[in-house]
Amino acid sequence: MAVYDLEEQEQLDEIKTWWKQYGGQVTAAVVILALGVVGWQGWNWWQHDQAVQAATVYAAVERAASERDAKKAREAAGDLIDKFPRTAYSGMAAMISAKIQAESGDLKGAKLQLGWAADNAQDNAMRDLARLRLAAVLLDEKTYDEALKQVASDPSSPFAARYAELRGDIFSAQGKLEEAKTAYQTALTKIDEAQKAAGNDQRRGQYRDLIQVKLESLGGKSS
Repeated sequence: MAVYDLEEQEQLDEIKTWWKQYGGQVTAAVVILALGVVGWQGWNWWQHDQAVQAATVYAAVERAASERDAKKAREAAGDLIDKFPRTAYSGMAAMISAKIQAESGDLKGAKLQLGWAADNAQDNAMRDLARLRLAAVLLDEKTYDEALKQVASDPSSPFAARYAELRGDIFSAQGKLEEAKTAYQTALTKIDEAQKAAGNDQRRGQYRDLIQVKLESLGGKSS
């Protein structure tokens, strides 16, 4: 037994020596790990809390929109954007509010909401849609150069044809017929590419026919 006691004492001495050398580092590592876990849990809780609060305000935006109350929709959307700009709800609220503002004749308010969504919405597709709608409003106001800036860059593929079509509309309104025809032809090409990618080679469709009419009205060739 004495042998075992001696061996145990030696092991204990080795442990004590090791702990003197590395104990502080081990303790620090454990503390950092614990803080990391607590921090991660806190971050998740904070995000969840933000989402819940944002959803409540977003519901107010939807309610105001359903009641056609442009003022309430604008105020609720502004509140959501100010307090919860990094949530997905903020971009959706801006889009809904912009639609109501435009329908009520407040194009300035609509442009502000669309401009914010175009720059800050969390979803790429929503930013593309916001730019498209903003360009349409600017076209109605005959602010052609500003409208073109919104649809100058390539969007995600679902909006490629829409962007090209709107460029054609803007060029047509400016009297730049050759540029307009090129844009409409690009729109047709994008539609055909999307149909082929989806396994649908049928070249007809109401939207495609509409663009074809626009092209032909400018003297463009059928395709």
